[in-house]
Amino acid sequence: MTNNLQLTTNKGFTIVESLVAISILVLAITGATSAIQTGISSYIFSKDQIIAFYLAQEGFEQIRNIRDENGLKKISWLTGLGACFSPSACTVDPVVSSVPSACTPGSCQVLKQDPSTGFFGYTSGSDTIFRREIVLTSINAHEILVLVTVNWSKGTMSKQFRAKENLLDWQ
Repeated sequence: MTNNLQLTTNKGFTIVESLVAISILVLAITGATSAIQTGISSYIFSKDQIIAFYLAQEGFEQIRNIRDENGLKKISWLTGLGACFSPSACTVDPVVSSVPSACTPGSCQVLKQDPSTGFFGYTSGSDTIFRREIVLTSINAHEILVLVTVNWSKGTMSKQFRAKENLLDWQ
């Protein structure tokens, strides 16, 4: 009879064992969820940072393109860039026009993205989180400093990508 009593008391889990097992399971699930959430946040930030880098590069290329077109037309290398000189800033929309539009530093227009082409511009598409401004500073008669700033916000966090490059008159 004592053997039967011992067998029935040793079967199953106690409440304490069950609580410990559930706690370990909850910790494992919470850890995995936290890691996934961190990975997604890092992916979104990286994606936005890469877009900002390419938008800044496009700004440099557009200013370079204006300089080169002026050289081919045998006119002053800075023709058409007056709106971009400090203390002002400008925006460029290579999809629509190569002529820069003046804006106030820190409050330039938000970029739009055309859903059919994926191109960024200022005239068609839906608003994005990115703002790009270009500021030119004269160094001497044959050299300017080009500063391109791309700003964006996600939630309460504001981010900024800034790049500068010297551009020479090659004429």
